[in-house]
Order: sequence, then C-alpha cells, then structure tokens
Amino acid sequence: MMKPIPFSPANNHAPIPFNRQLCLLAQELKEAGLSWQPHVGCFVWDPSGHIAVPSPFPERVYFILNLNHFIRIFGSEENIEQKLVWLPTWHQARLILKNLSIDAAEVLKAFETLKALDEDEDLAALYRLILQTLKMQQPVT
Repeated sequence: MMKPIPFSPANNHAPIPFNRQLCLLAQELKEAGLSWQPHVGCFVWDPSGHIAVPSPFPERVYFILNLNHFIRIFGSEENIEQKLVWLPTWHQARLILKNLSIDAAEVLKAFETLKALDEDEDLAALYRLILQTLKMQQPVT
C-alpha cells in the first residue's frame, strides 16, 4: 500500500493561500449569507474538527474530491454546508462577484483600496469585496 504524501508548504505550491486569515474571512462570508452547494472541486475548512481524518492541508482545509465520502461523514449535503466553511477559489470568488453585479473596475479598485500587495492577499481582497457587498445587501433591522 502506498503511503500518502501530505501537502508541504515548504515544497509545494498551495492551490489557494490556506492561512487562518483567509479561513476566518470565509467564515464571515458564510455568516453574511454567502450560500453554496457542496460539490466536487470545493475547498472547505473544518473549524470544529468534525472530520476525523487529518487534513492534507494546513488549518484543517479539505478538498472535496468525492462528495459521497463527505456525505458519509456528515449524513447529508445540508450538514456539510452547515458544519464546514466553503473556501472559494480565486476563480469562484470572481464568479460570485460577477453574480453580485460587481464589475472588473470595482474589483481593481478593491485591490488598490485593500492593498492587495502579494499573491496571498489577492484572494483575501476578493473575499473582503464579497463580504462588503453582502453586508450592503442585507436589510436593515
């Protein structure tokens, strides 16, 4: 049997910047109402440690390669959505912004305003713009 080789931040290029800041921003997106449907190809954060198997990535981040495996762990797609935090990729974040009617000029302005200085900040800047937009769309109570 082959032994799995875990992700190594020192030796591998991360598909997205798996750091605590990004995970916490994604949690804020979830709390602000960003909806998602669990599917193959999603990165997710397990902040409460529901998944017993060690994460192959830092910060208890997992990649949904087999949705049925996650359904076996959580019982349903609804439970996956409830217990995990979706970490949209850069491309997914841009699609979310497009669906929120945020054009490329606003994205560029966000990069300038939010001082996205390096590749680790690019995705965080997109998350912040999504969060700002979601909060502006929420009804005032």
